[in-house]
This record gives sequence, structure tokens and C-alpha cells, in this order.
Amino acid sequence: MFTGIIEEKGILKSIQRGAKSAQLIISAKDVLEDTKLGDSIATNGVCLTVTDKRGDTFSVDVMHETLAKSSLGDLKPGDALNLERAMRPTDRFGGHIVSGHIDGTGTIRRFEKDDIATWVYIQTPKNLLKYIVDKGSIAIDGISLTVGNVNADGFNVSIIPHTKDVTTLLSKAIGTKVNLECDIIGKYVEKLLTSNDETKLDASFLKKHGF
Repeated sequence: MFTGIIEEKGILKSIQRGAKSAQLIISAKDVLEDTKLGDSIATNGVCLTVTDKRGDTFSVDVMHETLAKSSLGDLKPGDALNLERAMRPTDRFGGHIVSGHIDGTGTIRRFEKDDIATWVYIQTPKNLLKYIVDKGSIAIDGISLTVGNVNADGFNVSIIPHTKDVTTLLSKAIGTKVNLECDIIGKYVEKLLTSNDETKLDASFLKKHGF
């Protein structure tokens, strides 16, 4: 489990591609301080398992499903990556609940400067857009952000100078794919509302239980 508060920007040192998989070797510093083999590190928002650790680098394996659902397959050596270790029970919860399980990708369509901040507009597939609401939470490449406005084909978020400095989002080009993880609460609510069993959360269920 993660919070979407990026700890540092790592650098992709190499990517070795298999038939439908890949191995990434990433250089970092802060996230390696107490990391062991088998630990989880969110890499551009994707929860990956550390399989090797040598000096200032760590390795992760990326399976076919993850490559298909995320933008990791578009990476090349030298690319910067948003990194976050799994949260501890004693950590401050500065962002929102982020699982590291990507729902899909969106595409950066434009940047708009707004005094100290920058608005980023993300074109989004309709199957994901239904989970995104005005002023709700969204993880973009692992960054916990607040949605500004949603329209028919996407949404925007505002990036403050601190977020610009410690993440990769504003260094990306227009047309770049970004990993999106929608707020998990909305997905659980949808599941309850569309369930066919007797625990279906509808008007009659609420009335029966005094609501």
C-alpha cells in the first residue's frame, strides 16, 4: 500500500525485454536505505517487487499484464521515474490510498500556466473516466493529486512548484502516456451497487436497514 507521496526520482539504467516481459534496473538513493529483497517500490505508480539490490541500483521484473496496462513498456534508459516505498503503519498519510495496481493509461494533452501552478490536462479512456470526479483523488504516475475538473474526454490537475520539483510529471512531453490509478473507493462502491447477490446496496436494502 502507498500514499502517492513521491520520495525521490530514480533513473532507469537499463531495460531488458523478454518476449512479453521486462526487467528494469533503476538507480536510486533514498528508497534503498532500508529496502530488502522482496520489498515493494511503486515505480511510476506501479507496485513492483525488488528482485536484486546492488550498490545504488535495484532490479524489478515486469510481467506481461503490467506492461499491457501501464506505460512502463515505453521507458528507455535515462528516463526519470517516480519512486515510493510501501507505507509503514506509523507513517503520516499525506496522500490517499494508492494500491500500485494501475487501471490504465491516459495521455497528456496540454499544459497551462496559472501563476505559480501549472494545469495538466489528461485525456482519459471512458472506462476509467467514470471513476474520476471533480475534487476527487487520482494517482498519476504514482503521484497523489486532486482532480480539478472532469469533462467528456478527460480531466485536469494542478501542479504546484514543490510537486514539479520532486516528480517527473511536468518534464514529460505532450502526447506522453501516464499511468492512472483511480480512487479505489469508487470501484468498491460500483461493485456493491452492481452485485447480484442479496447484499446488493440499493434503495430497498437501505430502507430495510433503517436508512
